[in-house]
Formats: sequence, structure tokens, C-alpha cells
Amino acid sequence: MFNLRVYGILINEKKQVLVSDEFIRGSYYTKFPGGGLEFGEGTRDCLKREFIEEMSLEVKVTDHIYTTDFFQMSAFTPDQQIISIYYFAEPLAAISAPLRLKPFDFDQRQMNVYEQTGETETFRFIDWNDFSEESVTLPIDKVVAGMVRRGEW
Repeated sequence: MFNLRVYGILINEKKQVLVSDEFIRGSYYTKFPGGGLEFGEGTRDCLKREFIEEMSLEVKVTDHIYTTDFFQMSAFTPDQQIISIYYFAEPLAAISAPLRLKPFDFDQRQMNVYEQTGETETFRFIDWNDFSEESVTLPIDKVVAGMVRRGEW
């Protein structure tokens, strides 16, 4: 079975890269904003929906960066193969979602969400000079982080 994921690389005017810090089922992950493709949805529409759901942010989805070209088993569902698609995204308004300065800086509301669902997330920017493959947790994200850092897309 396949699990299709769509992620956005948003780089602001200060040349900082947006990441999502997530606490899922007791483990911590830093990844790019985005999520699962729903039935009947195109990949670009999926990414727009995910930014609205996660950050109340409308974005313009621009250049395709990468689609997974190797086998990656799901970390959460071992009988699923992950296929991730990455695009650049540009905000169409100022970001109103709370942004953190340090990783995994969850507030009480976010921890309440975790208690109810087993998942929560927050967002922050990483300065370009500090951004690398090591900035993110998941294997496919690491490939994309390296490509973006090197300007290879």
C-alpha cells in the first residue's frame, strides 16, 4: 500500500526555512509543513489545504522540487510505502500562526491537543546558515533539505 505525502518548502524574505516540530506518539520529529493526500485531491491542492489546516495560511504553490525515487517504509505503518512530493510555497499573507524560536517549544494548548490525539505540532524558522540535512528528521526530508541547500532542483 502507498501513502502519498505532499510537503512545502517555504523560505521567507530573511532567507529562513520554515519547519514543523511535531510530537507524535511519544517521539519528536522536525519536518517540512504538509501532510497526506486525500482521495480526489491534486497534490498542489493538498499542500494548500495542509497550510490552511496547520497554520491558517494561504500559500501559492510554485516549483516542484522532488518526488521520492527510492523505497521508504512508513515509520508509523510498516505495511505502507511512503511517496513524498515537495514544492516551494510562498505565503499569500503574513504568518499569523505562533512561531517558536527553539525546537519542540509546545504551549499548554498544544500539549492538550497531544493528550487528546497523540499528536501536536508547532512551527519555527531556521536561518539559512544553520539549515542542512541535519535540520530535519525524516529520511526523504533530509534528501530534499540537501537539494534545497545546494540549489539542486
